[in-house]
Amino acid sequence: MHRFGVFVRIDGEPAHPVHAGTGSVNVPELSWSRFGDPAEVVVPGQRIRVRVLGSDTRRGQVALSLKALQDDPFDQLAVGAGDVLTGPVTKVVPFGVFVRVNGFVEGLVHSDELGGRSAGEGQELRVRVLEVDRARRRVRLGLAG
Repeated sequence: MHRFGVFVRIDGEPAHPVHAGTGSVNVPELSWSRFGDPAEVVVPGQRIRVRVLGSDTRRGQVALSLKALQDDPFDQLAVGAGDVLTGPVTKVVPFGVFVRVNGFVEGLVHSDELGGRSAGEGQELRVRVLEVDRARRRVRLGLAG
């Protein structure tokens, strides 16, 4: 387990003397949800199912994805422009705050939309959905009055 992802021993392949029979799952391919450390998603010795994204036989690398076998949370996103909801602030950034709009999807309340207010992680905010951009996987939010 490393900060960049995890190594996975591929079934039926020999133990890796120098990573033979081993693939890697990079951090973005581990889960749809936000996490701080790969150990929050998988643990050493855990058996997992993955999808092969590609292989480089010259370098002996196999790129794998755990996330590819999970449902995309944007497909279940049942909110649209104008909807009002309440959700927790999940991250504070210099240009605004991210608010969870369902189990796995977060939307951005840009600092221009905060009107000088500040918000901290964990704080519940009542927000209005301004735009859902499914192609770019973004939800733009504003404060609800």
